[in-house]
Parts: sequence; structure tokens; C-alpha cells
Amino acid sequence: GKTIRWCQVNVGEAHGGVRGIVCGASNFAVNDFVVAALPGTILPGGFEIAARKTYGHVSDGMLCSSRELGLGEESDGIITLDAAAEIGSDALSALGGGETVFDLAVTPDRGYCFSLRGIARELAISYETALKDPAAKSLPESLQADRAVIDDTTAADHLLVLEVEGLDASAPSPEWMRQRLTHLGMRPISLIVDITNYVMLLTGQPLHAFDRDKVKETLMVRRARSGESLVTLDGVTRSLEVGDVVIADAAAPLALAGTMGGASSEVDQATTAVLLEAAHFDAVAIARQSRRHKLSTEASRRFERGVDSALQEAAAALALDLLVEHGGGRLVSISQIDARQEKPAIDLPVDRASQVAGVEIAADVVVKALTAVGCSVAGASDGVLKVVPPSWRPDLSDPADLVEEVVRLFGYDAVPSRLPRLPSGRGLTSSQRLRRVASSTLADVGLTEVLAYPFIGPADLDALGLAADDPRRQCVALANPLSEEQPWMRTTMLPGLLSITSRNLGRGAESVGVFEIGAVSHWGAGKAQALASGPVRPSVASRPTPDGLTGPLARASGPVRPSVASRPTPVEIAGLDEMLPSQAVHLAAVLTGQWENQGWWGDGRVATWADAVEVVRVLARALRSDVHISTGSTRPWHPGRCAEFALSDGTVIGHAGELHPRVCDALALPAR
Repeated sequence: GKTIRWCQVNVGEAHGGVRGIVCGASNFAVNDFVVAALPGTILPGGFEIAARKTYGHVSDGMLCSSRELGLGEESDGIITLDAAAEIGSDALSALGGGETVFDLAVTPDRGYCFSLRGIARELAISYETALKDPAAKSLPESLQADRAVIDDTTAADHLLVLEVEGLDASAPSPEWMRQRLTHLGMRPISLIVDITNYVMLLTGQPLHAFDRDKVKETLMVRRARSGESLVTLDGVTRSLEVGDVVIADAAAPLALAGTMGGASSEVDQATTAVLLEAAHFDAVAIARQSRRHKLSTEASRRFERGVDSALQEAAAALALDLLVEHGGGRLVSISQIDARQEKPAIDLPVDRASQVAGVEIAADVVVKALTAVGCSVAGASDGVLKVVPPSWRPDLSDPADLVEEVVRLFGYDAVPSRLPRLPSGRGLTSSQRLRRVASSTLADVGLTEVLAYPFIGPADLDALGLAADDPRRQCVALANPLSEEQPWMRTTMLPGLLSITSRNLGRGAESVGVFEIGAVSHWGAGKAQALASGPVRPSVASRPTPDGLTGPLARASGPVRPSVASRPTPVEIAGLDEMLPSQAVHLAAVLTGQWENQGWWGDGRVATWADAVEVVRVLARALRSDVHISTGSTRPWHPGRCAEFALSDGTVIGHAGELHPRVCDALALPAR
């Protein structure tokens, strides 16, 4: 039931003129320019093209799709090219295959480099040439409407909405755009989506297109309300939290702002009119909701690193031009809410860069470097420059940031490297010597030193069987944990060591003996936070303030941020230390499997609780510490095979023994 066509394809006189090629695609017509693979061509995957008889005709080659050439995962048919292509020429140049593709790793503070425009800006600085800005476009001042609303200016300070109608959503994306999207790691989808993605990759400004006929009245940026949910474009129903930023109409949320659109307003092949949204969202809000929903997208990665606050109009104008050119669209209205604030000037002493770098950097070099990165620089008679950072550099907020840019462009290789002189008469501290002795002693015993992550979670403490009122459950909670499963700082080193032991056993090791020396975190006596039970989660809006502190840190609210211009005062240092938990240095070790291997000297022997106790005795002798040993009973040890260690004054300093069988079962560890 499939229609097969025997096409007469002109491949140029140099390649045999007109050839007959059998093709099952239907997305091309007479006089279209296509890509033909002639006999002898080897396509990706080792597929060699040969002339062969099929459907009653000799197919003297093959008409190629993007998937067959390895240029994309999906294909609606064969590739059709612009009529400007030369018949018989190599298709590589027409497909963009001759371009050089760079694989760049952008640091988190360089959000503007998540775009071709940002990379071009850096290259223009490096080569000292003018930048041809691809975003040098503007919108007409007429056609103003009121389809945009910002309900919460802490979530977004600029919202631009273009209403475009008369679109042919089924029109194909131009081949050059599809190829660029593929090179940049994105999959071509449809004309409207491809245009918004292309503009984002080109300028760094994420855009989103809503089907106008699926939107009720306006587009509003607001915080999510309790009980609201949203089905995102990936088909997942997401329960929204009050802190989430959404784009909504008069009825319900339509998109998770700056992250992913919703299925209810998605553009499709039947779309004829769109509302094109360009906004400047708060970077912290987008980063938090992206982590909260475990949803990291191309848009969210740009917003959380800081998008140019002056780019929305230019990016929307660029997308509009492409929609008009390739989709036949027509601009109907422009709606805009602008609550942006001007950036304040930063005072920078002209000699600050020289002081930091340790080498003379002339004033004109400082001004030239700052101007090159886009700053507005005004001189002053007192030797202090007034510097206003560009809109695309939200990371420039302090004189130290400006100095870093100056030194970077001046050249790190031009900054001399001098090792500091070692003060005479100084060596290791007493604490450092003790740690070295402990580490060497345990290594001599046969244990291997490891480093575990200092994070734990409720499941780790539950596996150890700790009681609800156990002090080790009074943890310090992280405001921005690396893993939701381990959101607390450790109060015991056992979870990390037991995880390492389990991992090694799972990879074939029969015996494991590991130890770690590191810090554990507790809210101790005298600290500002006194716990009854459970983890402490300090507010992310401000730092906790200790009671009775005087000076610049004794503020009722607001973040504490000592100046970087000089060393913190003793009062500031004391205050900062008072707000931190106590971090005592602990030592822990885990033994399992053979303690003595079998050999000519006799049979081997597995490690027992007595060997763990003996390790402590050896360590105590090496540290010249008088440790008293008695029977103990505490989790996570077996109640009948646990030793308790105390100093001569009765202070308990640790335990050793055999883990409780339930703990071994919970952690999938060998018995005993």
C-alpha cells in the first residue's frame, strides 16, 4: 500500500547526468534540490550504496534523509535544499558539514557564554575586533496591547508578549536551522519550536510560544498557589509549591516559568496564532524550582546562571522575523511590563588591580579592559573609577569581580608567581602531628585511608537503628544539598565508611579494612541554635544571628556579608564562628572479611570484634593516651559485642565492636 516513485535525478554531467533512483518518500516535488548518494558511497553505519534492481527498475543511487546521513534522530522524509545549491556539487558544504564545531565547557559564572552571541563577544575581545551583534534588532513602537501581567516582581522584572497570527505551523524549518540545532545538541521538532530554540542558542534568551487559542486573556507571571498542578511538555503531572514561578492565564498555570511549558497550551500542527513570551526571571527562583522538580532544561540552565536583562526585545524581534519569513506570520500586538532597575555604579580604585595582581597595571589598561567586557567607565579626580557593569554580566557586583576581569584580560601569564617564604622556627601543629601519627599507625596495622562524602540522610540513620532522641539525629540541614537523599551534614562517620565497604564488596573484594579521619557537625552547647530534636535548617533569606553579639553582625535580619576590602574584624570572625556548628575531628574504621590471610604460616582468620578493639588499643598507645575499656551497649553495635572507651576522667570517647545483625541486613553487609 506504499507509493514508490522512480525519480529522474539530475546529478550533474560529471556524475552521469540524469539517473533513475527509486524512492519511497513523498515530501519533495519536481525541480526540488535534494541530496543523492551515488553507488560507491558508504553512509554512517557502514551502509554501502550500490545500483540494484527494485520494483521493476534499476535504482542507481539513493535520496538521503537526515537520519540516513547521521545528522538527526528523526526524519519526515528526504532532505530538500535551497535552490541556490549547485547541481553536482558536494553536499557537505550545503549541509553545513564543513563548519568547525567547538565543544566548550562554560563555567557557572559565565552565563552569557551559553550562546553563540556570548562566545562571539569573548572572541571579539580576544582578537580586538568589533562584534557583529546578531541581536541588534528592535520591535515597532506601535501595536501596543495589554496581554502581559507581572504579579510578583521578585519572580520577574520584565515580561514581553508578542501576538503573531497567520502562521503555517506545518511549514518545514529551513535546513540550515535544523543543522545548526543538531550541531548544538538539540533535536529539530517543528518550525515554531525550532525558531525559539535557535534564538535561545544564538542570543542566550530563552523564549516560549503559547498557542493563542488555548490561552484565556492574558499571560501572567506569578507564584504558584497551594494545591495547583501542571502537566509539563514531558507528560509529567507536577504538584506546584508556593515558591514556584509560573506563567498562567486567567484560569490556571500554563508553564513552569523559565523551565518548561505546559501541555495545555502546546503549539501543534493546527496552530495558526501564538503568544511569544520573552521574560527576565529571577535566577535564584528558577534554580530552586529546577532543583525542586528535578527538571533541568536548556532554558533553566541559562536563567539560573543569569540572562541578559536587556535582551528580551531583541530576541523577540529576531524570532518574529523568522516566524514571518518561514511561517508566514503577521505581528498583531505587543504587550510589555518593565520593572527593571538600573544597575548602580561600582567604585573601583584605579590602583586596585595592581595591588591584587602584584604587578603594575596602568590606569589606561584597566579602563580598556573594563570597556572591552562591556562596562561603562567614568573617571574621577580622586583616583576612583565609576564602573557600571553591562546588562549581560550579573556576576559583576563587587570591585573584586572587576579586578578579576582586568587581570584576566591583562593576562594571568603576565602575573608573577612567587612562593611565600616559610617562617623559620615553625613546623606542624600539635593537632597536625597527632593526625599524622593516627593515620600512619592505622596504615601500619593494614587499613586503607579513604575519604567519604560528609553528607547523610534519614535513611542512613534509620539503617543504623538510632533512637528518635539519639543526639546523632540532631543534624545540620543544608539549604541546597547535592542530593535530596542526603540533605544533612554527618554526625557520625559510619554511614560513609559502611557505604564504601558495601561498594567494594559488591565489586568483588573479599576483605575490606578502611578508615577515615574527618569532621562531624553538631550544634554544640554555646551555639546560637539550641536543638530539641531533628535537623536544623537555617533560613536561606538571612544568616542566623547569635545572641549577645555586638558590632556589624548584630542585625535583626538580612544576610551577613563581611567586606572583602579588608580582613574581617575580630568581632566579625567571632560572630561568624558562633553561627557555625561545632566540627570535631573524628576517626572511624570498618573491618570485614579476612584479618589474617592463609599461608605457610597457618590458616587464615576472619576479623572479629576483638580485632576492632585491639586496633583502638594500638592507636591509643601510638597517641600516648590512657584509654579505659569497658562493656558498652549502644547502637549500631551488637549489645553483647560492644566495647566502650573512656578517658581517665570518665569521658566516653568512642565505641568499637560488631555491628548489630539488623544493621548488617539493612545495609546488605556480610553477617558478623
